[in-house]
Amino acid sequence: MAGMELIDALLVAGAGVVAGVVNAMAGGGSLLTVALLNVFVGLPGLVANGTNRIGVLVQNASSVAAYRKGGISGLRRALPLLVPVTAGSLIGSLVVSSFTDDAFEKIFGVLMIPLVFLSLRAPATTGRQISWHPALTTTVFFGVGLYGGAFQAGVGLLIVVALARSGLDLVNANAVKVVVILVLTAIAVPVFIIRGQVDWGFAAVLAGGFALGGWLGARIAVRGGDRVIRPVLIVAVTALAGRMIGLY
Repeated sequence: MAGMELIDALLVAGAGVVAGVVNAMAGGGSLLTVALLNVFVGLPGLVANGTNRIGVLVQNASSVAAYRKGGISGLRRALPLLVPVTAGSLIGSLVVSSFTDDAFEKIFGVLMIPLVFLSLRAPATTGRQISWHPALTTTVFFGVGLYGGAFQAGVGLLIVVALARSGLDLVNANAVKVVVILVLTAIAVPVFIIRGQVDWGFAAVLAGGFALGGWLGARIAVRGGDRVIRPVLIVAVTALAGRMIGLY
């Protein structure tokens, strides 16, 4: 962490806590942390993207544990999704890590726009099982893995919306989501490490904040249910929209 300013470390850690809470309850927290690492700290786009993955990995491990402690495990429902997600994540991370920083930032912005419109439509959340045909599930979650492996930021929102439309309520959708993101991130992280796209000083600071936020967010979600999660989801989507249209 040589050369890291104290103010930068505190800012990144604080952003990690906030992003971890948002990620555990809805998704989109990485939009804050990637932008912070890139714009305010000054890391190149691809390094900011890779560095953020370390925090996301730790946060989702923390959130999985917190959901399990609260009596809600997403592992069983997540299992059929992991093969297509894993394949998509590996391909996505290999492709994006070969981009230039400028290309990454431009493509990232363009791909976020359809996610905003998809997320703004209120999902149906009436059941506790995924009701889609297996072929549709495989196709959708291969695409989720592809996007998550490449860009990460916003993938939680995409997963929650997909799972909610497939029939899951928001609490169970989030419990499945953190398992799926844990796996797709674990597949993508080695690619960014091998290609030297991780700043380990900021990654360590960010991971601490993400871990705390991920635990808190999952505990709040379990206790508050849809009543608490839905407002966070709305705020996350609104923030995503504002970021994409250039309000900040």
